[in-house]
Amino acid sequence: MIDDLVAQILKELGEDVRREGLGRTPERVAKALRFLTSGYEKDVKDVLNDALFVEDYDEIVLVKDIDVFSLCEHHLLPFVGKCHVAYLPGKKIIGLSKIPRLVEMFSRRLQVQERLTSQIAHTLQEVLQPRGVAVVIEATHLCMVMRGVEKQNSKAVTSAMLGAFRERPETRAEFMELIKLRGSLI
Repeated sequence: MIDDLVAQILKELGEDVRREGLGRTPERVAKALRFLTSGYEKDVKDVLNDALFVEDYDEIVLVKDIDVFSLCEHHLLPFVGKCHVAYLPGKKIIGLSKIPRLVEMFSRRLQVQERLTSQIAHTLQEVLQPRGVAVVIEATHLCMVMRGVEKQNSKAVTSAMLGAFRERPETRAEFMELIKLRGSLI
């Protein structure tokens, strides 16, 4: 079905979908769109898979530089960047690999960066009930780079700060310093 619609779009653009190079394009575009929106097929419970553990740890847990690839819901063009996620545990911690998987699930949907940032933060807040959650995403939007304002070096930065990251400036500052660190500490 999607491939038929893509073929129609190509025809509307003035292309011959039977010409060499375009013959399988509708099929390839359909497959790519299914992959790029595969987050709709997943839910939080399956992604986190009960990887919550009771642990007496009370400092920031940070997973940073998580690659983000998503599609802007306004133009169906990609935006790409990095996501940084931190939380201050209450009584529970989460398996570290589950954080990038959660980011992936929400980013593999038609999105706006602001919603994506909030969805990640509020989901972790709900599941973990930590003392705070912080999420920052920095991304380049091809809808700004390739069309419209055509500003090739622009990045959008969004944040969601909950709990201690919102209420305590020193906690927010520590998080921001940690995500600035580059290279290995080991």
